[in-house]
Amino acid sequence: MLSDDKLIEQIKCGDKQAAEELITRYYASILRYCRWHCSSAEKAEDLAQETFYKLFRNISGYKGKRKFKAYLYTIANRLCIDESRKKPLYSIEDEEIIIDECDEILRLEDKEEINYLLSILSPEQREAIILRFGEQLEFHEIARVMGCNMRTAQSRVRNGLKIMRKEHGNER
Repeated sequence: MLSDDKLIEQIKCGDKQAAEELITRYYASILRYCRWHCSSAEKAEDLAQETFYKLFRNISGYKGKRKFKAYLYTIANRLCIDESRKKPLYSIEDEEIIIDECDEILRLEDKEEINYLLSILSPEQREAIILRFGEQLEFHEIARVMGCNMRTAQSRVRNGLKIMRKEHGNER
């Protein structure tokens, strides 16, 4: 299996198979990420497709200096932010991954309670929690996606979890 950077180099040379491989590798996770930010599955699909469109349209802008996954999520993040400015706060409908991860941390299983706990967080904390536990990004990747330093990303996750635990009555 070729690395992301090797696929990017092949795409830059016009290899359509490499582009298809990259889409296959990341489409489902980008779509899931977009679902966290959209009130409809159709809009999430549009944003996921637009993420790859922008990636391929500006592929020469990727220099391989940072991890490709973070670069791709940064594109999706900016598109989701732009979309969120057009509409009121999104609703979270596809919570399975976050619920599983939050269950590990907070021992929660109720989808409505997870939604509620995420809704009381600041937008930055909610985004950091979703990227960390929903998309399994590392802190340095979260920092790149959110445009902050790694300590800020860690703090947002830690403080978000603290708020969620306190609200749930599970303070540790």
